[in-house]
Amino acid sequence: MIQLDEKIYFYLLFIIPMMIVLFVALQIWKRSAQKKFASPSLLRRLTPDRSSFKSTLKLIFLLLGLTFLVLGLVNPKIGTKLETVKREGVDIVFAVDVSRSMLAEDIAPNRLEKAKRLVSEIINQLASDRIGIIAYAGQAFPQLPITTDYGAAKMFLQSMNTNMLSSQGTAINQAIELAATYYDDEEQTNRVLFIVSDGEDHSEGSTLEAVDVAVEEGIRIFTIGVGKKKGGPIPLKKNGVVESHKKDAQGEVVITKLNETILNEIASEGNGEYINGANTEEAVEYIKEQLFQMDKKEFEAKQFAEFKDQYQWFLALGLFFLFLDIFLLDRKTQWLKKLNLFNEKVDE
Repeated sequence: MIQLDEKIYFYLLFIIPMMIVLFVALQIWKRSAQKKFASPSLLRRLTPDRSSFKSTLKLIFLLLGLTFLVLGLVNPKIGTKLETVKREGVDIVFAVDVSRSMLAEDIAPNRLEKAKRLVSEIINQLASDRIGIIAYAGQAFPQLPITTDYGAAKMFLQSMNTNMLSSQGTAINQAIELAATYYDDEEQTNRVLFIVSDGEDHSEGSTLEAVDVAVEEGIRIFTIGVGKKKGGPIPLKKNGVVESHKKDAQGEVVITKLNETILNEIASEGNGEYINGANTEEAVEYIKEQLFQMDKKEFEAKQFAEFKDQYQWFLALGLFFLFLDIFLLDRKTQWLKKLNLFNEKVDE
């Protein structure tokens, strides 16, 4: 496992494209100035030992040196010792609605981004619980199996979008049925499912049946509503620009609304509660309190306990390439000149 200490230093890598642009501009200017002084053939006669390739090679060495120095400043660490630790927690699965209705912008920046932020903030409040993530629209898709790796959970969460599932619609029942397969510990007494959605449901009444089955398996279902009751249109964008809005068969703009009724029914039937996600801070704090009150089960988890610094390797490589850049001369190397690898030899 690799851990990066100072990721902020990655911004220094923006220097590299700037240096390339300056180098290209300088070469263009030099060639323009040389043409005013003499013809290319005369210049080759006046400066027979000047290499046209080594300036580029020196730039490559310089850029490699800077890149490795930046990586050294970031200080990558490698986990060297894997140990088993005892942890106590609850098994939590997040089912996030990624249907097209989640693109509505009645809540900024849109419902899906709001849902992702809510889940991310909830994860930030967890200590030792296991979590899993499901994406669903017209069907449910396992995004992340149950794990204690919160970093991976956030990475998978941010990659979620409305194009990841080809089947559109909103089948909450399938999300619940899939979530039931996530809980792999039969002794876990607290199994929690959070459904994050605007409440649209096209599963034709089978949702509550799926809820009943989940409750029998010891799963508590909480619902988090994102959106507003007055609703909003579903924008159709191209390159980030709204071109139109989704319309129905009659050509009328579709207005999608937060359906708190179905979300309340699911939570009530699932021995949980409905939470309005409009205020992120309040919603996350309330969920934190609910999870804190639940009994925690002890389980074993493997994690890296020792990390060793690896910055010295990158600093050494960086200094090596910088020394090459300093000591590499612009003149042609005689033995390399005889080989004519870069087609620099000119017949007289």
